[in-house]
Amino acid sequence: MRFLFVILLLLLAIVSLFTGVKEISISEIFRLSDEQLLIFTISRIPRTATLILAGAGISIVGFIMQQITQNKFVSPTTAGSLEAAKMGILFSLLLIPQESLIYKMLFALCFTFGASLLFMYMVRRIRARSTVFIPLIGIMFGGILGAISTFFAYKHNIVQNVQGWLMGDFSAVLQGQYETIYFILPAVLLSYYYADRFTIVGMGESFSKNLGLSYLSVVNIGLFAVSLTVSVTIVTVGAIPFLGLIVPNLASMIYGDNLRKTLPYTALLGAIFLLSCDILGRILIYPYEIPIGLMVGIIGGIVFFFLILKRTR
Repeated sequence: MRFLFVILLLLLAIVSLFTGVKEISISEIFRLSDEQLLIFTISRIPRTATLILAGAGISIVGFIMQQITQNKFVSPTTAGSLEAAKMGILFSLLLIPQESLIYKMLFALCFTFGASLLFMYMVRRIRARSTVFIPLIGIMFGGILGAISTFFAYKHNIVQNVQGWLMGDFSAVLQGQYETIYFILPAVLLSYYYADRFTIVGMGESFSKNLGLSYLSVVNIGLFAVSLTVSVTIVTVGAIPFLGLIVPNLASMIYGDNLRKTLPYTALLGAIFLLSCDILGRILIYPYEIPIGLMVGIIGGIVFFFLILKRTR
């Protein structure tokens, strides 16, 4: 099955490379004009690489969040992580507007990690362990962070600049402006290295401590991986809702909750899902393009609705 996913991913990547307003045929790959070669290397390859890394990374950290919170409806979308990253970018625009994307990423990382710690504290203090109640708290928490960001953005007249980060869009991914996405790779490697410990943490704090595992340390490592991936994705392409929610749920329904076993499938499914949404968004209203945030939001919202119905029956 994994081999079939890899083949499907490669096929979608090839389709992504040769889909766009500027027609580039596969049969002409070895005799491209200078203009076609420029488009291929500066735009198409960076875009496809970003889609694969973002899809795999967000899906993996979504699975980690579900494990450490013991809730299948928790993800960067429903835990305030996206809003915290956008708040970090807002303050970077206010304090260091001329600095590079690396500094904006660091601001987003700090804000996202702090918000994740606060969310985990709230989760641990909540006695009602309802499947729907905890992500509802996360959505309210994200709404508060979003309101604060909007207030400061309006006060400093940079609402449009902040709104630019709200909708995920891969059309502006170009060589020289996307390389921060490779910071996802350390987060993925860290997630795989600690996969067994995240699985144990998902069984509860008492169970983890009985096995001699430092529960808080493992949780904090998981939150750092989540924060790094989310902040890098937000800075590079903007917010992609529901991706870290629906893909891990689908993967766990098929392959179970053993993170080390399910992690490769989660990464492949995430990359395949994001590539499919992006290709669909490029061809539906060709030659125009539907932003990936809108495409994933529509499809993800529908899937999320059916997941809620399934889990609450």
